[in-house]
Amino acid sequence: MVEKTNLRLVLAGLLLAILMAAMDSTIVATALGSILADLGGVESYVWITSAYAVAVLAGMPIFGKLSDMYGRKRFFVFGLTIFLFGSALCGIAQSVPQLAVFRAIQGIGGGALLPIAFTIVFDVFPPEKRGKMTGLLGAVFGASSVLGPLLGAFITDTISWNWVFYINIPIGLAALILILRFYKETTQPKKQKIDWLGAFSLITAVVSLMFGLQFGGKEFAWSSWQSIALFSTFAVFCTLFLWAETRASEPIISFWMFKNRLFASSQVLALIYGATFVGLTIFIPIFVQAVYGGSATNAGVILIPMLLGSVVGSAFAGFAQSKMTYQRIMTISVIAYAIGMGLMATISPETSRYLLTLYMMTVGFGVGFSFSLLPSASVHKMDYRHRGSANSTNSFFRTLGLALGITIFGAIQTKLLTTEITDKLDGSGQDATNTIENLQTVFQPEQRASIPTDVLDVIVNAMSNSISTTFLWSLIPISIAFIAVYYMGNERLEVKKKNDDITVKTDK
Repeated sequence: MVEKTNLRLVLAGLLLAILMAAMDSTIVATALGSILADLGGVESYVWITSAYAVAVLAGMPIFGKLSDMYGRKRFFVFGLTIFLFGSALCGIAQSVPQLAVFRAIQGIGGGALLPIAFTIVFDVFPPEKRGKMTGLLGAVFGASSVLGPLLGAFITDTISWNWVFYINIPIGLAALILILRFYKETTQPKKQKIDWLGAFSLITAVVSLMFGLQFGGKEFAWSSWQSIALFSTFAVFCTLFLWAETRASEPIISFWMFKNRLFASSQVLALIYGATFVGLTIFIPIFVQAVYGGSATNAGVILIPMLLGSVVGSAFAGFAQSKMTYQRIMTISVIAYAIGMGLMATISPETSRYLLTLYMMTVGFGVGFSFSLLPSASVHKMDYRHRGSANSTNSFFRTLGLALGITIFGAIQTKLLTTEITDKLDGSGQDATNTIENLQTVFQPEQRASIPTDVLDVIVNAMSNSISTTFLWSLIPISIAFIAVYYMGNERLEVKKKNDDITVKTDK
């Protein structure tokens, strides 16, 4: 259905778009301090990240389905154009509320880019090359989560926070030119019925859930009327969405896909890997700064071993797809991931930098498999008109996992940290409440030196213990991943000679 010419240039355009969109959340996070110092609005800073995340999550399944119905190219170009437009607006924002609106515009575009890019690969590349290509795309996707903070810190320190957004423009324009010029799609759109009720109920449910997770326990208590209202709205519209999808002729998410063991297991794994991996990218830099006393730059650089491990894992999984079953590949992944996370659960102030590097490479290698294999497994045996929906569903569950992981493991780590500081300082003559409220001083070398030694020791040990214990808690969902892998079955890609079809081979 796609004219297969200039595939390398098409791939280059897809890689640039994935790098840009996937990196956007993390690159902005490191610039938040400078943004707030310039624009003010500290009380509403969470909207800067929340608006983007909500828009991306809500848009993924919808754009994936639309690409199945009316073609990939038009919606990929639409997403890329909207993303660039939003990036330009973000760079000239004059207030935090204004920036939040522009970030939402960015997010609408980002929701189209990530799932459709992976789907295009399955459309334009023959089976014998798909594994390697998804491995490459997966490596770029994984690398973006680590490169984002480094690039964000460098740009903010050397130029200004505005260029965190402007940097997207040359990258995005290059991707846009390559896709417009070299991606030739011959699919003719047909008049089809859009599932408006499903789209509306999905967006409302996702927005309610994301805001409930983002603001609960921070802006207002979990038991407040605001939290109850948001989660109740999510429950109502999620139920409405499920009802609408069973009656729509072209549903946003086709539930018949979940009857396929490979597809259903891949979504569970995407959710678990998304939820647990995000904790690593957040807590490792915190550990380096608070426990080792490193700078923000050192905290970002320390993630490079995990980046290298994830790139190797993604590449290996892509190469092995035609050699081994999906189940066997993911078994290697989960074992390596569990070992790596188990090792991360042992870190302490006495852990050497060498050992921490080794632990991160192990955990990065394990999680890297998922970046390339799960999208491939999700579209296995799917025909053209279902690939976009299948791939976007996988991206949706991974992104949902990120949101859940940040909330759940963030709450666990905060609770462990504050409890230990309170227990250790109460009765010692030190003000535990004041220490907890001013924990940011431990991240600032100048102020860290002024903290009394006994108090600093308590903070360092509490920070270390809370992070290592949080990693230990992560082993619970990872253990569930073993069960999901078992249910993947024994399917794999097998490429016939002189044939572009994908067949199923079952290992007896």
